[in-house]
Formats: sequence, C-alpha cells, structure tokens
Amino acid sequence: MSATMLAIFFMFIAIYFLLQILRKKQATSNNNNLPPGSFGWPFLGETLDFLSSRRDGKPEKFVRDRMEKYGTSMVFKTSLLGHRMAVFCGAEGNKFLFGNENKVVASWWPEAIRTLFGKCLNTSRGDEAKWLRKMMLACIGPDALSNRFIVIMETVTRLHLQNQWEGKSDVKVFDTVKPYLFELACRLFLSLDDPKHVVELGSLFNTFLKGLGELPINIPGTRFYRAKRAATAIKKQLIMIINQRKQDYASSFEDLLSHLLKSSDENGRFLSEMEIANNILLLLFAGHDTSAVSITLLMKSLGEHPDVYNNVLKEQLGILEGKPAGEVLKWEDIQKMRYSWNVVCEVLRLNPPVLGAFREALVDFEYAGYKIPKGWKIIWSAAMTHKEEDNFPNFTKFDPSRFEGTGPTPFTYVPFGGGPRMCLGKELARVQILVFLHNIVTKFKWELLIPDEKIEYDPLATPVKGLPIRLHPHQV
Repeated sequence: MSATMLAIFFMFIAIYFLLQILRKKQATSNNNNLPPGSFGWPFLGETLDFLSSRRDGKPEKFVRDRMEKYGTSMVFKTSLLGHRMAVFCGAEGNKFLFGNENKVVASWWPEAIRTLFGKCLNTSRGDEAKWLRKMMLACIGPDALSNRFIVIMETVTRLHLQNQWEGKSDVKVFDTVKPYLFELACRLFLSLDDPKHVVELGSLFNTFLKGLGELPINIPGTRFYRAKRAATAIKKQLIMIINQRKQDYASSFEDLLSHLLKSSDENGRFLSEMEIANNILLLLFAGHDTSAVSITLLMKSLGEHPDVYNNVLKEQLGILEGKPAGEVLKWEDIQKMRYSWNVVCEVLRLNPPVLGAFREALVDFEYAGYKIPKGWKIIWSAAMTHKEEDNFPNFTKFDPSRFEGTGPTPFTYVPFGGGPRMCLGKELARVQILVFLHNIVTKFKWELLIPDEKIEYDPLATPVKGLPIRLHPHQV
C-alpha cells in the first residue's frame, strides 16, 4: 500500500474517531434511562465482536452473551459500524418493530449497503416504499406467480441438473447452485438467456456481494472498493439492457423489467433508468443469493437426517404418481409439498440466510422501560429469536414437525421479516426452492463429504468449503 493510500486510510480513521467523540458528547447530555450495555471502543464500538460471531457461524452469540451480561431479555445498547444502536431481543421486539414501521421506526441500512444498492425499495421509506413494493408485488408476489413461472423454473432446473450433476460423482453444492439460480433470476426478471452475458454479470455479482457487510472504506484493496466498482459495472450493463428493451417495445415481454418500465405512480411518475437498475440489482440479490444459501443448507440437513430425506422423497414421488412422464410441475403440485416446506422452514429456523435487519428511531420513544433516542439505529435478530428455548423447545434439534398445524407462535419465526417490510420475494423463494428440491431428490441421494462442516456468515450463511457431497443416482 502506497504512502498516499495509507495517509487517506488514517485520515478516514481520524474522521470516524472525531464523529464518535461528537456523538458521545451529544449523548451525555441526554443519557437518562438508556438500555443497559456498552458502546465499546471509540470508532469500532463492538463491531469486531459482532462480525466475529458471524464468521464463527454463531451470530446469536453476540446477542445472547450481552443478554446474560446485562441481565436483560428485551433490549440492550451497543455501537456497531460507527452508530449507536439498540438491539431488540426476541419475539416482543420483533412485534414492536414490525407493528410500528413508519410510525416510530423506519427501515435503515448501513452506509455500505445504501451506497452499493443506491435508491431502491430497500433504501426507500414511506409512500415511495409502499409504491415500489406494490409495483413489484404485482409481478413477483403470490398472486402473480403462475404455471408460466414454474415452467421457466423447471426448464432451467432440469437443464442445470443434466449439465452439472448427472454423470458426476462429487459436487460442491453452493458453488454449483449459485450460478444456476443467478441464471434463473436473469431469466425471470430480465428474460436474459445469453450464457456469456449471464456468466459475466454473475462474476461481478460475487464481488459486489462481498462488500455488503463491510465498513465503507473506499480505497483500493478493500472489499468495499471492489464491490463499489462491481456495482457500477453491473448497473451500467443493466441500463444497456433497459435501453434495448425500450427499443424492443416493453409490452412484448412478460417480466419484471417490462413491468417496471410500464408502471407509474398515481401522479404519473415513472422510475428513472438508474432507479430501475437499482431495483433489479436488489431483486437479483434477493432472488438468487438467499435461495442459493437456503438450498445449500437444505441439502446439508437432508444429508444429515436420512429419515427426513426419505419422507421428502416419499412426498415428491407421490406428486409424480398419475403425471405423464416428463410433465412439468404445476401450481397445484407445489401446494401439495407441505412436508417438504416444513423441512425447508426448519432449515431456515436453524440457519436463517439473512440474520435480521436494521431500523432507525424516527422519534424518542420508550421500550421495555428504557428510552430509545431519536436517530438511534435498531437491530432485530432472526438468529437469536429462532434459538430461544421459550420459542422452540430443544431448539438445537432438527424437527420439521414444529411447523405442522398452526406452526410457531407469531413473531418467533421471522426468516423473511415481518410487517410492511416483509420480504416481497418470500413466495417466489418458496417456489424456487421446492422446484429444485423436487427435481434433486427424485434423481439423487447424497452423502456429505465433510460431516459437521462449519457455517459462516460472510455476509450470508454458507458452508466454508461449499458443501462437497457424493451423489448416488436412483436406480431406474
């Protein structure tokens, strides 16, 4: 690293120290009745512990250790990523935050995420967020999904298994599934099926993803610097696709891109090209990275629990009964996969792909008897909520029966969030995962080559070696 780069780096650190001092002075004048906890080191706060617990595969440890230390089951204070924060613990915290969106709290994301994604659904609030959400749900929400989507999913899935799985003895699941799901997302959202273009975008996307959980240090050599360059390159390519679609007449396509081009708000405002690119970038992330993680962890769990695998296989073979050979799945077939979806839900409970999310206090308010000052950031944790004994007895046990009947108590199971900001791609993810599961279990059984492979969050939950498995094709 050159002397100039080092000087810039230390200047950045000095600015952060100064901001921390100013925040501390501001807080001391209004420091009554704050939640218990510690702001940790200047600038760093408790960020290193927070990130360390994620990379150790035990993200709930950061929360649990502080709940025990400060004797609180509801809320504690900390400092992460340069911000003073309150961590809301458990189902009651989730209920409060989800029920007070745009009233007491609003969605907030760290600077790295806001910078990389730009203006989009995730970084919008209020009426604009409601409009964007409504517009996208019309294309990818539960009412929009149909047999047309399932045909595309199964066509891409069958081709992927034929090319990347059949005839092979060993496969690294995550490394194999991730590009397949990116290809599928490109097909569904952009009608993009040029393999070379998809591979190029996918490579940029992998670099982009690594910067989402980093400090926004924009100097050469950092993850954030590389991610920002990748985001710029991705958006440039997306805008080229948008311009081409305009020339090709958007109404001739039935995908998310055409829907965004044709839709306006009640005042007749259309999204700009950059806003469309930002929102497609967000959905490409949400539509393939989290699903890739979920499928990888699902295959890991089925490899660890042969009895569960056998029950899933029995259900999937039952769906094939009476169907002509080679016929694709239909919407009604997906609805029959009740046990299989219970298995997926238990996988997401034990290792939620996304750990939780952030909010910002819009006003001073009280929670659990403590004051939360206006402007403070707030975290809710799916990882912690899912591993509380009161919510899920014997919580370390893999038990799909937890989701039978009415399922868990409200606000205790939150892999997709909740309230007005619930993940709008929840139903799309469900169908993606179940289509893949149907095709993989009816073709193969497998064994894990690294039993008890470690999971780390970087930034999403991923087996550190990519989950290598040995395939055993079913005898026809």
